[in-house]
Amino acid sequence: MIEIRLHGRGGQGVVASGEMIALAAVYEGKYCRAFPFYGSARRGSPVVAFAQIGEMDEATRCSVYTPDIVLILDPEIPKAVDVTTGLKSDGMIVWNTPLSPEEALKELGVEVSKIGVVDATTIALESFGRPIPNTALLGAFVKTTGLLKLESIEKAIKKRFPGEIAEKNIAAAKRGYEEVKVYER
Repeated sequence: MIEIRLHGRGGQGVVASGEMIALAAVYEGKYCRAFPFYGSARRGSPVVAFAQIGEMDEATRCSVYTPDIVLILDPEIPKAVDVTTGLKSDGMIVWNTPLSPEEALKELGVEVSKIGVVDATTIALESFGRPIPNTALLGAFVKTTGLLKLESIEKAIKKRFPGEIAEKNIAAAKRGYEEVKVYER
């Protein structure tokens, strides 16, 4: 079972990201479950979501305490929340940040097998005029982890969003995929 924990703030698409990861996995014939955890449900408040990809009999409905992968949608949330708690030593991080991979690892104070960084907020602003980094970060997630195909994420985006909004989000995902900087230990 691959366990994924997503961190961000309300309004950034954290829950939607978990759902699109799950949907993309299903499109690839994998079993997946996604579920959110809300504190105070307000725009800007910390939000955590979870996804699991694996066998049906391995899936749980509890929070992910020892993730294989951590997605960080908000560049500043690591200053407010310990996003790396429980991350496996061979785990991976995908972070929406303008930092280089080396700077990001230093900032987070962890060692991981792989980290991908991309300025997903800028991509979102340039793609559809709103600072919602989720789809750009999903493109970076695909390239960094190799867990899913970009085509599956695109299909999940089309399922989640209508027409032109979907196309703009797909463009953001493609840019995230192309622009992510990956460091592998």
